[in-house]
Amino acid sequence: MGILMATCLLALFYGFSCLCKLLLRRRDQACYLLAYECHMPPDDMKLSADSCVKIVSRNRNLGLEEFRFLLKTITHSGIGQETYCARNIIQGREETATREDELAEMDGIIFDALDKLFARATSISRSQIDILVVNVSMFSPAPSLSSRIVNRYKMRDDIKSFNLSGMGCSASLIAIDVVQNLFKSHKNANAIVVSTESLAPHWYCGVEKSMMLTNCLFRSGGCAMLLTNKRSLKHQAKLKLNHLVRMHTGSNDEAYNCCIQTEDESGNRGFRLTKYLVKAATKGFTKNLQVLAPKILPLREILRYLVASRLNNIRTSITSQKPKADGRLGLNLKTGIEHFCIHPGGRAIIDGIGKSLGLSDFDVEPSRMALHRFGNTSGAGFWYALGYMEAKKRLKKGNRILMSGFGAGFKCNNIVWEVMKDLDDVNVWKDCIDSYPRDLNKVNPFMEKYGWIHDDYIGFVRFDMSLLVIE
Repeated sequence: MGILMATCLLALFYGFSCLCKLLLRRRDQACYLLAYECHMPPDDMKLSADSCVKIVSRNRNLGLEEFRFLLKTITHSGIGQETYCARNIIQGREETATREDELAEMDGIIFDALDKLFARATSISRSQIDILVVNVSMFSPAPSLSSRIVNRYKMRDDIKSFNLSGMGCSASLIAIDVVQNLFKSHKNANAIVVSTESLAPHWYCGVEKSMMLTNCLFRSGGCAMLLTNKRSLKHQAKLKLNHLVRMHTGSNDEAYNCCIQTEDESGNRGFRLTKYLVKAATKGFTKNLQVLAPKILPLREILRYLVASRLNNIRTSITSQKPKADGRLGLNLKTGIEHFCIHPGGRAIIDGIGKSLGLSDFDVEPSRMALHRFGNTSGAGFWYALGYMEAKKRLKKGNRILMSGFGAGFKCNNIVWEVMKDLDDVNVWKDCIDSYPRDLNKVNPFMEKYGWIHDDYIGFVRFDMSLLVIE
């Protein structure tokens, strides 16, 4: 009996110690966002309605229909007159971009964001950075951009640096996943994530409509983030990472090819967006939510959804009618999420996700305004939208934020953050936040100046782009 009792006590002690180790390990694996800084380009890179049309008019391959298509796309894109573009494009060298143009663009964005980040996070020096992850999808030089940062800021020799390319618009979420996994094996570590995109050599100069869209949407921007798993810095953190779910549907050929860099028939390189893009996004987002929803929603909402779905299926089988696609029986994510940070990749993306989730105009306002003010800045777009929420003083302690984004491949990634304290920094929005939100349904400045392109009589005359005068 004594031996049996000792064995039981030993087993109980062993199980208790394992549980304690697991809890301590999970506590050490926490991921906190201490600070982030978005890049604000200088005014000489600003792309107004006039300068945008001037760039378009330089493409001598465009005919009337192509020009009309571009103008219509720009008009309905949700982008305003204060976005930014690479200098070589504004200067008229979009077809002859050099390596120096590419590096100058990257240096201007990355170093500005990092300089402001280090100036803000005074409690952590450059020598205390343990992990560095850089993501730029369309530019991968040697030495890498991460090495360029290490050299510029004289970081430690044992820093764990990574350079991601080809990840698309949700790249910054993937980079955070890399950091989160590294935190599991590196205690008391600090990490920096840099997210931006290269535009200088990637302006499409052809006439294929599916490849012109990127010229209308993508703009210059970038962001640098400082993360840590140190519990001692928890009180300084803005956000805590609660959940991260990644989904990759690239095994499907249509999904893989719906957003791809390629060349047109004339050899012009660009990014082709196919009609399957919306379907791929819908499938990826649905699969992602199937994994994420049980982790973030209260039990009562999940039970409500299951019961409602079951009753709807029974009613459908009895009446032999298709269920109404009104979204009323869908999951109510607002029971587990207070703020929605949809990637500002385009008006159709924001409106589509907002409608499918039953979100209000207030919910999607940060993404719409980020798109209007800064355009689609690829992986950095989330952080301009997050900055809008913070500048508007929406983020309160305990709130949860859902970041949702898509990327070429085809990828769908979702992150849920928890707000650690009330946030009110005006950040990159400081000069214009009081003028937002804006009514995007008002007359567009592009249409005010160039609405004549839709007149029917234009089709009966010879249209020569060289005769288009932009004052």
